[in-house]
Amino acid sequence: MSANPYASPDFQVADLPSRQASSEPPFFAVSLSKLVVMSVCTLGLYEIYWFYRNWRCIRHREQSNIAPALRALVALFYCYQCFARIRAYDIEKNGSSPLAAGSLAVGWIVATLLWKLPDPYWWLSLLAFAFLLPVQACANRLNAQVSPLHKRNASVRGWDWLAVIPGGALLLLAFLGTLLAP
Repeated sequence: MSANPYASPDFQVADLPSRQASSEPPFFAVSLSKLVVMSVCTLGLYEIYWFYRNWRCIRHREQSNIAPALRALVALFYCYQCFARIRAYDIEKNGSSPLAAGSLAVGWIVATLLWKLPDPYWWLSLLAFAFLLPVQACANRLNAQVSPLHKRNASVRGWDWLAVIPGGALLLLAFLGTLLAP
């Protein structure tokens, strides 16, 4: 018998989530479909936000002094480190990881730089998000594993619409302009 009758027991009830399970997720939580919609409708600017939020989570979890905003702004130079940290966390939690951080980083960098191509080939740069999808799928799996009660961030709502509506309209007009150009 414990000396303090009001102390919490040292065991955990199996059907109740632990305190750790309700903690913050280790990485930015966003559904794959929302990542696609936001990336395309913002012409890739959401990807900078995506990097910022992941670096912020990494800084918090690792208790480091990295600058998330700076790393997001120069994501071309830091995308591999971000992907590699997600892969390393996956290895730490699960023993291995299928995430090909190097290949995905090179793919994202190349796809992002395609905006410099002449019309209509610059449209390929909008596909850069495709290289973030496996990384986000891994992050979502880890988030669900470590923090099953976290908010999934799966719907477009609130401020998101301020990017989706005008960005989508601009994208549609640009696409029509490309199709109708002589």
